[in-house]
Amino acid sequence: MAVDTKSALGPRGQASQAALAHVPNIPGSAKPDPILDVHSVKRSFGGLTAVDVEQVQVQRGAITALIGPNGAGKTTFFNLLTGFDAPDTGEWTFNGQQVAGTAPYKLARRGMVRTFQLTKALSRLTVMDNMLLGAKGQTGEHIYAAFFPFLWSKQERANRERAMELLSRFNLAEKSADFAGSLSGGQRKLLEMARALMSDPELIMLDEPMAGVNPALTQSLLHHIKDIREEGTTVLFVEHDMDMVHDIGDWVIVMAMGQIIAEGPPGAVMKDQNVIDAYLGTHHDKELTESGKSLTVDSDPEGTHS
Repeated sequence: MAVDTKSALGPRGQASQAALAHVPNIPGSAKPDPILDVHSVKRSFGGLTAVDVEQVQVQRGAITALIGPNGAGKTTFFNLLTGFDAPDTGEWTFNGQQVAGTAPYKLARRGMVRTFQLTKALSRLTVMDNMLLGAKGQTGEHIYAAFFPFLWSKQERANRERAMELLSRFNLAEKSADFAGSLSGGQRKLLEMARALMSDPELIMLDEPMAGVNPALTQSLLHHIKDIREEGTTVLFVEHDMDMVHDIGDWVIVMAMGQIIAEGPPGAVMKDQNVIDAYLGTHHDKELTESGKSLTVDSDPEGTHS
């Protein structure tokens, strides 16, 4: 189901699209202000090359969608960039600093966080406790400071206020005292996104945020992603449904067989012959519609082929 979000672009959305307006629609194209800059990243599993990305840049302040058929290497690429896997070769920078080989928790401290296709909520902790885990720089985490509440109690109150603010925004305030394991699949997606925002990231990477979410929550998630961009956070997300990509994406990067095969605004990407071939095969007689529904493919719920 398409959601008309283009008509409600805020100032940052308009600025993002204006910044990308003159970028060539070619793989590896240089961006005016890249927050993430990737070069020569390869990852193989035995004889299978899962990722072989020569160059890709992510524009600061924009919503960039990473799409591709199942098995394209999207989730593997995410895992490499966020430190959950190690490449065979390659390097990349975040905010101009080399971060290849950096541990995930260190990347999070620098402002680069991610969510997962299969949610990682801690089921036996409350929703509030899950949120508090996302806050960074907590004084009370240090073993000696923990014995002196006056050192961290003010910070703890501020973190709880911030957590309740986010939970209210994501319609989870009434669940704050519930165990996270009692939430529905869609609510866990909301919780994971809210928890990621607790660290005030500069770049948030969402791995299939809409997978398994009912239509009502899908609309909510789409608007939340737009709001995140309007607050100045860069968004990079994996998605299969081109209706959603067309609705909220400022820029689209297409992967197939581990490589970047196309880049550009959603409308241009949907008409790219390489993209059509990647989704439908080189022998086809089906044209892409403006809504992009011909590009919609089934999600890979286990993430084993992405």
